[in-house]
Amino acid sequence: MNVRRVRLARLQMRLMSRVGPFRLAVKAVRELAGWRGWEGSVVRWAVLGLALPLIWLIISTPLTETQQLLFGAVSFGGAMFLRKLPGRFVTQMLIVLSLVASTRYMYWRVTETMNFETWANAFFGSGLFLAELYAWIVLVLGFVQTAWPLERKPVPLPEDVREWPTVDIMIPTYNEPLSVVRNTVFAALAIDWPRDKINVYILDDGRREEFRLFAEEAGVTHITRTDNKHAKAGNINAALKHTAGDYVAIFDCDHIPTRTFLQVVMGWFGRDPKLAMLQTPHHFFSPDPFEKNLKTFRSVPNEGELFYGLVQDGNDLWNATFFCGSCAVIKRSVLEEVGGIAVETVTEDAHTALKIHRRGYTTAYLAIPQAAGFATESLGGHVGQRIRWARGMAQIFRVDNPLFGRGLKLVQRLCYLNAMLHFFYGLPRLVFLTAPLAYLVFGSQVIQASAVTIAMYALPHLLHANLTNSRMQGEFRHSFWAEVYESVLAWYILRPTLVAVINPKLGKFNVTDKGGMNASEYFDWDMATPYLILMGLGVLGFFAGIFRVLYVPDTDLDTITLNLIWTFYNLMMLGASIAVANEARQVRTSQRVAMKLTGTVRTQGGRSYVCTTTDYSDGGVGLMFPEVPDLTEGQTVRFALFRGEEEYEFDADIALFRGRMVGLKFHPMTTQQSVDFVQATFARADSWVVWGDKRKLDKPLTSLKEIAGLGFSGFRILARLVGRGVLAKLPALSVPLAKAPAVAVDKASQ
Repeated sequence: MNVRRVRLARLQMRLMSRVGPFRLAVKAVRELAGWRGWEGSVVRWAVLGLALPLIWLIISTPLTETQQLLFGAVSFGGAMFLRKLPGRFVTQMLIVLSLVASTRYMYWRVTETMNFETWANAFFGSGLFLAELYAWIVLVLGFVQTAWPLERKPVPLPEDVREWPTVDIMIPTYNEPLSVVRNTVFAALAIDWPRDKINVYILDDGRREEFRLFAEEAGVTHITRTDNKHAKAGNINAALKHTAGDYVAIFDCDHIPTRTFLQVVMGWFGRDPKLAMLQTPHHFFSPDPFEKNLKTFRSVPNEGELFYGLVQDGNDLWNATFFCGSCAVIKRSVLEEVGGIAVETVTEDAHTALKIHRRGYTTAYLAIPQAAGFATESLGGHVGQRIRWARGMAQIFRVDNPLFGRGLKLVQRLCYLNAMLHFFYGLPRLVFLTAPLAYLVFGSQVIQASAVTIAMYALPHLLHANLTNSRMQGEFRHSFWAEVYESVLAWYILRPTLVAVINPKLGKFNVTDKGGMNASEYFDWDMATPYLILMGLGVLGFFAGIFRVLYVPDTDLDTITLNLIWTFYNLMMLGASIAVANEARQVRTSQRVAMKLTGTVRTQGGRSYVCTTTDYSDGGVGLMFPEVPDLTEGQTVRFALFRGEEEYEFDADIALFRGRMVGLKFHPMTTQQSVDFVQATFARADSWVVWGDKRKLDKPLTSLKEIAGLGFSGFRILARLVGRGVLAKLPALSVPLAKAPAVAVDKASQ
């Protein structure tokens, strides 16, 4: 203890001569936080015991409008200063400031704004308060969940490969075309692992002859069963009876693993004997409907990146990593102990992880993309997939609630709770989208306070939350995009979640087609109907507010202005939702992946040209030459790619010749050539690690400007459609992509 005091005293004296009092305090607290043993616990509990009463005093003390304005300005000014400083401890301070501002707002709402004068005010006002309470709970749980991402790194395997375990690689499939599954199988065959310790299985719930023949040709095992009971979970459980590896690696049939997958992940199982499951990210080399239709692919993080980039890493600190159904390895003995993959809910993956945690085992997460696959292709398919996730998490909430039962620690329960509560945002989001209409249309005062007072309390809450989330999530979720995602999905997940809570047995596991094409751009009226209705209500409310200003005497101009600003913001989000429903053209069945690789083109005459790939797919490749090559369109060439010192050659025709830019179309490949091509492209160890390195970090004002632009583009799309007289032909134009119904839910292998 004395040694620690001397160290801290020296630290203080050294810092006082170099930095200001703020940084001195930061360093001192960091030193205290690092103390171990009983003395460290005493100090931390003492600090917490003193801090909590002070924080509660700040939250609960009544202030005048001027004092509240000063409080908000000082606290937010401090947050703006802190955000420029590096370090996780600074992030924790921003979290505290955000929680204080948000909790103070909620305390004020409960104690000062709930005295409703009419039934209408009570109805609308209570609905808004409950939506805000939900948002506050999710905010608090989110901070707990992601306050300190673990950032686990790979650990080495034993030097003696004879000590490495046996692994069964399972690739479940149901109705996906063979063209989707082939590359996953080829990549699995190319994984760097002793051949006698790895087996690849195609779990074919479609019982298709072409898959059996392909498995025989590729040298993998084809497993089927007589029924499709319990969908993907049942498919895997049936396969467990015919396999015997120490570990099971599961990949969706369109998720292509890198050759280093097992060497990256398996070391942790040797380090932690209680480790039962290790999850890696779901990475997508094709754009989802948001990225495709809004043209934000690889410039704005997609909807899933927050979960795989931050949330899972935060879960890992608390031993609460979720199994996500693919790109994961599970210890067979533990999987058998919990009864196999869970079949009680349609989110069998998360439910399986919950069962593993209840047994006292650990899980882990490595935030290193080691596989990549296709994102959902149409808005209908994307919404359907999220419907299944939402319904499944609601089923878990109902039948196996993590707040109760044995085996979980407190923070594990909170992590699971937040995951489930997240999918209940349907009703709160719809409330936020319509709440200002209560005053603009009906004159109902939903918050019993003046507009100025509301702004004084609400702005610190909103600004702090956005600033803190921007710092924590900026690499994985840009500001205000959550509102766009939720606005698109809210209506569709509302009913399934509520039904699942009431009767968790209702609903079934549906599938979404893969490999669909769209010959021309079209507007999905079926999916956009809720957004159009909400937008119509918003426009009605906006003009009703203008009418009140111009023609209704004694109108509270401040309250009208506040609600008009709120409505305008909602209209921007709904405009962006409309833009998402405008399905972009998609004519390729093989997704091209943008990546620079060194290659060589050799002509039949013996000339060679060094080049760089611009993109590739399993059907062809785009090339860039340092200078214009002596080639012609239609010419047959040999194209070579390299992986380390290995060289792979493929026959191809020049399909496009534009000076230094050349496009090649491959000749049909043999099985070995297909394996070689996958090894040199999709399955490269470095394929996805630097995928988002050039993407800019979040800037809230820039993000708001971008979304406003998308909102206006949604209005322009509607204006263009109306101008063409499309509204009169609605039934004929409501054509879903590739015959995928709007409510279709997920593919069997996800």
